[in-house]
Amino acid sequence: MSGGERGPVPPRVSWYGDDFTGATDTLAEVSRAGLRSLLFLGVPTAEQLRRAGPLDAIGIAGAARGMAPADMQVELRGVGRFMAGTGARVLHYKCCSTFDSAPHVGNIGAAVQELRRHMPNPLVPIVGGQPSIGRYCSFAQLFARAGSAPEIHRIDRHPVMSAHPVTPMHEADLRRHLAAQGLLDVRSVPHTAYPRLRQAADAPALEHWIDQIIETTDGPLLLDLVDDEQLPVIGRLIWRAASCLPLLAVGPSSVQQALARAMPGARASLAPAPLPAAAGPVLVMAGSLSPVTARQIAACRHYMRQPLRVEQLLADEGYAAAQARQAIAALAQGKNVLVHTDSPGHAPAAEHTAATARATARLAAAIVQGCAQAGQRLGRIGIAGGDTSSQATLALGLWGLAFRCVLAPGVTVSIARSDDPRMDGMELMLKGGQMGGDLLFDDLALGQA
Repeated sequence: MSGGERGPVPPRVSWYGDDFTGATDTLAEVSRAGLRSLLFLGVPTAEQLRRAGPLDAIGIAGAARGMAPADMQVELRGVGRFMAGTGARVLHYKCCSTFDSAPHVGNIGAAVQELRRHMPNPLVPIVGGQPSIGRYCSFAQLFARAGSAPEIHRIDRHPVMSAHPVTPMHEADLRRHLAAQGLLDVRSVPHTAYPRLRQAADAPALEHWIDQIIETTDGPLLLDLVDDEQLPVIGRLIWRAASCLPLLAVGPSSVQQALARAMPGARASLAPAPLPAAAGPVLVMAGSLSPVTARQIAACRHYMRQPLRVEQLLADEGYAAAQARQAIAALAQGKNVLVHTDSPGHAPAAEHTAATARATARLAAAIVQGCAQAGQRLGRIGIAGGDTSSQATLALGLWGLAFRCVLAPGVTVSIARSDDPRMDGMELMLKGGQMGGDLLFDDLALGQA
C-alpha cells in the first residue's frame, strides 16, 4: 500500500442475533443511529461484503437460541473469528429481551464462553432491559410486558414466558438465571448507583465512575435498565471500555440504543420514511403459537385467512402442496393471504415446535417461489414466529437484510438481499411471538398512517 492510500475503514460495531427476528430489531437500532448497516444471514463471503459496500455496523443473524451448547460453540466460533477480523470495537451477542434460555438450549453462558475468546477485553457488560419494548431490569430482577398490554410482570410470573414450551422462565434474578447456564460470578450494578448525566457538569463524575468500573471489573457485569435516561450512561461505559480493548457485550437491542447515545457521530432514533400501503397482495405466514399472535390473527380484517392443520402439515407432503396452491391462487386474485397454524395460542409439545417451524417456513417459501414462477412477484411478506422467521428466511435463499422501517416496537420491516432477482428487494417483516399490537398484520398491508 502506498503512503497516500488507506485500507478499508473497519465497522464500529458488530452484532450476532441468536434468532432472526431479534437480529432485525438490532438492525433497526443501528440503522436509526445513522450507521451504514447490513444484516447477513451467516458469515458473509468476500463477494457479499463487496456488494454490501462500506459498513459502519455489521450483523449476522443466527439460530443459537434454539441450539444445544455444543452446536452453539461450533456456530459462534466462526462468527467470533470473522467479527474479530473486521476490527469492530464491540461484538454484541444479541439475546432475547426476555433472556429466555436454558442450560440445554440457547445457553447464554456457552455463547459468552466462546465469544470471549475473540474479544480481548476482560469486561463483559450485560444489559438487562429494553424499556422501548416494555422490558425492565431492576436490582438484577427482570420484568416484562406481555404484548401491547400495559401490565408489567416479573418474568417468572409472566403469562407467556413463564410457560414457554422450550425455555420457560422460572427465575427472575438474571444472576441466578445465568449462573445456571455456567456464567458464574456475575457482578450486578443497580440503577440507583448510576451517576446522573443531565448536564455538562455531570460528565466528570460519570467518567470517574466509569474509570472505577473498568479498573475493578474482570468478567461479566450486569447493568440494570429501567428508563431510557440511563442509556447514555450505559453507552458511555461500553464505548469507553471498548476503546481500550475490543469488547463483548450481551443483551437485547438496548445495547445498541445505549451505544447510539455515546459513540461520536451516532444519532438516536432517526425517523425513516413510513411504510406506504402495499402495491400488491401481501402474504403473512403465522407459525408463532404465542397468545399475542393469536390476538393479531383474530383482529385482522384485510386478509383471507387460511388455517393449517399442523399435524397433517407435518405428516403429508400432498397437504402442504395443496395449501401452497390455494394461497398462490388467492394472491393471484389480488387478495392478501394470512396462513396460520390451527391452534394459535396453544403451545404444542416441545418436540413439535421445531418441526412446525420448519414446515411453516417451507410452506411460506413455496408460496413465494410459486407466485414468482407464475409471474407474480410478491413485494411484501410477513413472517410471525422467531423459529419460523429464521427457517423461512433461509428457505427463501436470502443472504442479507437491509433496514426499511420499524412497523411497531420490536417489529422491523427489512429489504431482502438475494442473488435471485425475484427475491431481491422484497420487503420482509419478521416478528417474534410477543411483539406488536393487535392490528399489526393489517398495518403491514395498509401501511403506516
